[in-house]
Order: sequence, then C-alpha cells, then structure tokens
Amino acid sequence: MAAILSQAQRDFLLQRVEQNPQQFQQMIIDDSLQTIRQTLKQGNLSAVFSEKLWELLLHNNEFSVVLQRYLWRIPLKQKRAFIQALDHHLGDRYPMFKGLSQGWPGKNNIPPYVRPAEERQKDFDLVSQGYLGYMGLGYSLREVELFVWLEVLRDKQCEDRPCEVGVPRCNEKGEPTFDYDGGCPVKIHIPQALNLMGEGKLKEAFELICDANPLPNVTGRVCPQEMQCQGVCTHNQRPIEIGQLEWFLAQRERQLSNQISQDIVVCNPWALATKPPIAIVGSGPSGLINAYLLAKAGFPVTVFEAFHALGGVLRYGIPEFRLPNQLIDDVVGKIKALGGRFVTNYIVGKTATLADLKRAGFARIFVGTGAGLPRFMNIPGEHLLNIMSANELLTRVNLMQAHKADYETPLPEVKGKEVMIIGGGNTAMDAARTACRLGAKVTIVYRRTREEMPARVEELHHALEEGIQLKELRSPCEFSGDKNHQLAAAKLEVMALGEPDASGRRRPQSTAESELVQVDLAIMALGNNPNPIVKDAEPDLQTSKWGTVQLNKGSQQTSLSGIYSGGDATRGGSTAIKAAGDGQAAAREIMQNLNFNAKEIQQLVTQAGRYTELGQTSPKIVKRRQLTDEIVEFTITAPLIARSAKAGQFVRVLADNKGELIPLTLADWNLENGTIDLVIQGLGSSSKLINQMQVEDCFAAIAGPLGQPSHIVKHPENQRVIFTAGGVGLPAVFPIMRAHLEAGNKVTLISGFRGLDFRFWTEQGDRIETLRNHYPDLVDVIYASNDGSFGLKGFVTTPLEELLIRDRDGSGDPIAEVITIGPPMMMRAVSDLTLAYDVACVASLNSIMVDATGMCGACMVPIMENGKLIRKHACIDGPEINSHVIDWDKFLPRFNQFKTQEHQSLVNHHLIDE
Repeated sequence: MAAILSQAQRDFLLQRVEQNPQQFQQMIIDDSLQTIRQTLKQGNLSAVFSEKLWELLLHNNEFSVVLQRYLWRIPLKQKRAFIQALDHHLGDRYPMFKGLSQGWPGKNNIPPYVRPAEERQKDFDLVSQGYLGYMGLGYSLREVELFVWLEVLRDKQCEDRPCEVGVPRCNEKGEPTFDYDGGCPVKIHIPQALNLMGEGKLKEAFELICDANPLPNVTGRVCPQEMQCQGVCTHNQRPIEIGQLEWFLAQRERQLSNQISQDIVVCNPWALATKPPIAIVGSGPSGLINAYLLAKAGFPVTVFEAFHALGGVLRYGIPEFRLPNQLIDDVVGKIKALGGRFVTNYIVGKTATLADLKRAGFARIFVGTGAGLPRFMNIPGEHLLNIMSANELLTRVNLMQAHKADYETPLPEVKGKEVMIIGGGNTAMDAARTACRLGAKVTIVYRRTREEMPARVEELHHALEEGIQLKELRSPCEFSGDKNHQLAAAKLEVMALGEPDASGRRRPQSTAESELVQVDLAIMALGNNPNPIVKDAEPDLQTSKWGTVQLNKGSQQTSLSGIYSGGDATRGGSTAIKAAGDGQAAAREIMQNLNFNAKEIQQLVTQAGRYTELGQTSPKIVKRRQLTDEIVEFTITAPLIARSAKAGQFVRVLADNKGELIPLTLADWNLENGTIDLVIQGLGSSSKLINQMQVEDCFAAIAGPLGQPSHIVKHPENQRVIFTAGGVGLPAVFPIMRAHLEAGNKVTLISGFRGLDFRFWTEQGDRIETLRNHYPDLVDVIYASNDGSFGLKGFVTTPLEELLIRDRDGSGDPIAEVITIGPPMMMRAVSDLTLAYDVACVASLNSIMVDATGMCGACMVPIMENGKLIRKHACIDGPEINSHVIDWDKFLPRFNQFKTQEHQSLVNHHLIDE
C-alpha cells in the first residue's frame, strides 16, 4: 500500500498515526482479529498460523489480552479447533499439549505440576507445585499464565453456578430443598473469577477472590475441592482445577511483587478507636479469616493463640510438603498490616476465661479453638512405647521441626522401621507421608476398602505413588511388645463390609479371622474429640453430647451473649474451608450486632489495648538463684500466668525457637509483680541449656497455667495431710502445701535429697522454714537423705511408713491423704506403701508432653478402672491422679521413651562425653 502512496500522503498518514495512535492500533487489532476469526471458522489450523497465534498470546501486551478475551468468547467448536492446533503443532515444544485435544474439554486438561514420587518422598518440599511449578522446568511466567488460561478455557460458564452455590438436594418426592451439596463455603464468586481469568484479567480475578477469602494461598492448597466446588463441576470426569487456579492467582501475585502482599493501613484501628475491640481465640483457619475481615472493616482485633507459632492446625497439623508455612505467615502479615495484634502462648480456659476477656474490654469474642483430643482404640497393648497419635507425630515434625538436626524435640526412631498408620482420612495420609519422608516403611491400615476412605483422592494417590502400602479391611485388635515395653507386633482383625451406616459407607464387620504383623511404630489417626478446656472453664456454655460448642439456630453465636464460634470447635472434625466459612459468617454477624456509643468504644479500646500489651510481655528472667550445682531457681515475668495460677498447676516452657516444649510445675507466683518462679534441675540437654540462662535473658515461650489445680478441702482438725517430695519435687509440693495450710489443714512434709550438697530451701529464712515459722502449729517437716548426711538416713518411704503405722494403731494423727511428687520410682514406692495401709494417695505427674493441652495425647497415663485399662492424660485429667489406680508397670517405661535421643542430644551439645 505504501508503495502506491505519494510522499505527501505517507507523511500525512504518519502524522495521523502520531496524533491518534490508539485509533490505528485498534484498526490493526480489528484487522488481525478478523483474519483469526475467519481462520478459526474454517478449522484445521495450519502449523504456521498456530505458532503465530501462540506467539501473539505470549507477547503479554494489549493485543494479547484482547486476543485472550476473543478466544474466551468464541463457540466451543472453534475452541476445540484451537486446542487441536496446539496439540498437533506445538506438542513438541510443550509436551503437556500432546493429546490435550482428546476428550477436551470434559475429559482432558493440563494438570498442575507434581514433583516425581522418587524425588519428593525424600524431602519436605512442596509436592504439588501447582501451575507455577512449570517454571521450574524452564517455562516463563507468561507461558504458565497461558497454561492456566487454557484450563479456564474449559469452563462451560454455567448459569446456575453449581461450583459457587452448590446443587440443591431433593426430598423423597424429588422436590428441591434448602440444603445444598458442594459449592463454596466462603462464597467465592467462582464463575465471575473464571470469567475474569478467561479475559486475561488475572489481577482482577485475584482481587475478587480476596474480597471473599483472604486465605486463597491456604485454602487453594488444603480445601477438599473434590467435595465442594469441583465436586459439582459439570465436567464430572475431569473437573476444572478451581483450587489450583485459586492458589495460582495468589502465588502469581506474590511472584510479581516478590514480597508478602499486604493491605495498606490508612489508620490504625486501635488508634482510631471508632469501633469496639474484638478477641479471636485461636489462629486456625476460622480465626484468621474472622480476624482479617474484622480488621479490614476497621475493628481493633487481638488474636489469642495457644502455641508459640501462629496458624493453629494449618501449622501443626498439615506438613509443609502440602502447605508451606510461608503461606500462613503471609496471612498473618496481612492481618498485622491491617492493625491486627497477636498474643501467643495464651490458653483460653487456663490463662484466662472468656469472661476475663470480656472484662478486659473485648466487646465480642470469636472462639475457633479446633477439635482437640485425639482418639485411641482402647485395645490391649495400646499403652506400649511407640504407639502415638498422628497429632503428636505431626506436631513434633511440623511445629517443632523435630526432623531437623539442629532442633531439640525428639522423634521415635523410624528410619528403616515398620510404621503402621491406623485410619483413612487426610490426617492419616499426612502422618503416613511424613513417616515415609523420615525413612520408614509405611503401611496404612484401614478397616474399610480404598473406595470408602474419607481422605482426599489426590492425597491417597500421592501416598501410594510414594511407595506407601495399603492394607484394606484390617483393624488392630491387640498390640504386643518386647521385654523393654516397645511395640513389636500388631494383631489385625480381618473385616468385611456389611450394610451402610449413618455416613453412607458400608459398615465394617469382623470375620473372626486375624493376622499378626510386625510393627515398630503405630500412629493413631482416628480423628479427634473436642478438647474440654474451654467447656470446663465456662459452665454456662452449652455443648452437644459430643462436647462440641452449640450455636443458636441460624447463627454463629453460642449460648453465651457476645460469644461466637465456628470451625471444628462447633463441627467436630471438619475441613479448613468450612472452618473459614464459619469464621467469615461470624465476622459478618459480629459487625451487625454492636451498639456502643463513642465514649464506651474509646474505653473498651483502651482497656483491651492494655490487656493485649500485657499478653505480649516477653517472659524475661528477672532473678536467678543457683540452688545446687545442677538446680537453678528462676523468677520470670509472666503477668497473665501469675493472675491465674493455682497450686498444682504447671507451665509449658520453650527456651528458644529450636528447643523442645517441656512441662515445669509452678513453684510460686507473685500477682503484684506479675512473675512466676520455676525450679529446674539440669538433667537432659534442654534443662541443662535452660540453666545456663541468665538475668535479662528471655524464654521463647511460656504458656499456662496448665493442668487441673490441686483439690484442696478442709480436713477434720485431727487429720493430717502428708507430702513426700523427692529432689525437685519439693518446689512442686511447696504451693500445694501452702494452699492446704491456708485452708487450715495440718501438714507433714517429708522432703528427701540425695545428700547434704543437694538440699535447697531448707535454711532459716528460706521457703520451707519460713512456711514452718508462719504456721508453727500446723507444719511438721522431716528431712531425709540417701546417705544420711542431712536429716534421716534413707528414702522418704522410711518416715512415711512410721506415720502410716502410727495412723493404723491410733498413736498418731489420722492421715487424710498422701501427696507424692518427685522421681517416678519414688512416687511408685509411696503409692505401693500407702496402698498397703489403705491410705489415699495422689501422685502429681509431669510425664512426657508436647503441647500440654491434651491435643497430642503424649502424656498418656494407663489407669485401671472397674477392671479395665483406660487412658487418662496428665495435662487434662491431672497432673494429680489417684496413684492407686495407675498401672505403674505400664506407666514408668514412658519416662525412658526417648532416652537414646536425649543422650545423643547431650553429646551433640558437648554437655557429656560420647
């Protein structure tokens, strides 16, 4: 054309282009689209045309977006021609295109990238890396965006939006009801998001999703999409990868910004103080989404979390090969950017009650505390060492990083060992795949068949790919151990499927056949019962017969005014996305039910702000006293614990971020100073390292007070309470003994030490003698030592038996009860002795614990009740337990469970010679 134009005409044309470039650009776009339109209608696209069309899409400019929008809107027949061209002409360049057109769009697609099984089974790196995983194979971000767009291109654009709202259930007459199957629990506008993606508007699609769900990075990873949005997708053979698309948008935004995407705080809601403060209990999925939506709406929010790290079940329950911790940190970062505050190591029901939070100024409270106690089978042999809950294994690995050499938390020896996972849900898959990565030979034992397993199909598929075995129609009925009380074998009952049960799955029934298999470690993944801590602290909080929090009809509000709840606390075991939906619904409800004037709001915000700051106080050592060569007394700042502490309770201590969680009984506390006292004997590496800490050093975390307080009653004046304290059992005895004296009870303390150089608190002016001087008519003190260098020679049982004899023959005060605290063997000896004299005895047990709130089940105490062995937990039912019902033969070996690992840790820290 330019060849037949004069120079003046060419100059004029160039001038017009410069004056209105958009007009000419649009002309070129229109002409190009007309050519593409005509070619697509003809079908059978040539290699040259297909390659050129793809190159135009790759340019990532205005025209490529227009072209995407056009292709998104063309009829299905033309889309098929386009996909067939990619298959035939670009398959060598893009292997994922080969065969794509066969059965497209309903039966075929480009799947997200999953790392090969032989590679991923050896590490904890992300398994399903989503569409962005293709970048690791050398593809550009723009190419990946187009892979995603090709997935979106499969969308039918259904008018009834089943992926968003679900499919209505029908009654027996075939009439629709108000209940729905599938759909999105957090009400993401999925069709609208897919439409935006189809038009190349990825950022707008991401923003649309975030309006409904601030956790797309998380829910896109762990939501059971096959039961929700994808479960009702009209492409029932190969549903659209909605979850992966959601995750891709969040990860793409992160990739582009190369940092955590955070909301900009125009004004800190705590400083603005125009809306009342809200407390969120628990930082799991329901709590995080609740906190985000409230903070975004301008509410001052404080999230109270029981652990030292945020995320709840998202962090301790889900391995990083499924959900990287960084994604949880991103969500926390968003909430902090909106002015949200966090208080860790705060156990509602122990550190404070819901009523305490209200008194602290929080106008409304959302409780998202999760499910709680792990279930066990209560079958013979379940007390053996190396039988644990999936919660415990996952907490040790996910939260405490026990699989890393420079972290202190011990793990069972699993490399090359036979590990059995009992259960068929997602937690079972997580435990199995975790054990696999630790080097174990893993078998999942399930009482039904593979078809009935509740685990996500994807997770089971990945587990089997990684070499994990599956034993169907089997259920353990007995465990047996070796001479060291270690698990050695499991007797598996052979099952058959009968009629469907309430879940719709066929009920497993015994065939009376069994088989014996070798097993070194058994992991119970049988679900959870609600943790009773909150319920027990709130007698007016209505709960179901299963222990879940009950909600008012059509509401997220509980039976307590201003208290809302959701997630597993109300549902029992459920999913992260349903928990997030509950948190979302509760946030909206909280916003609508507030009636405070400006002055009231200002007072509440000031009050809640002060309480939050108090909760964020670092546990700093303010006083240190060396009691003996290996025993140190610490005074530590912990104002909220000091407020709530009662005699007999303990705290959960983390010395540093790579340490292990250990239980330590409270020796004392000072409400006025806001401090607690701990006495620590340096035996293992953790306690030895703690005892090297000095004044001004801070612990990484101290949580509590935990456990049940001592049961203090006023005994008749002629009766006496006997305490036997061995070594560092004395600090644990001290506050309990003081509480009995304050109640007016007569007390005899028998305190035993190894020798003169190991005694403490016994000098005039120190704790024991001061207490004796304060209650001269109520206190008797007897000291004993193994070698006779201090007090009586012998163990505490010698003077105890003399008192028991005098009680029996009437020559001394009647003994109301004996309370024993100290080395396990001492407590067992005291228990046996008091049993022989038919005198009540209580043992205070700080056995092996991890979380110390009942969630892990590690502190199991075998109890004989009505001739049957049952399971109690020292952190929930204790620490004080009737010593006469404890099966000591089964309990004592638990103290040596990690003896080998503890020895190696001492060597690694150069605390002992190898």
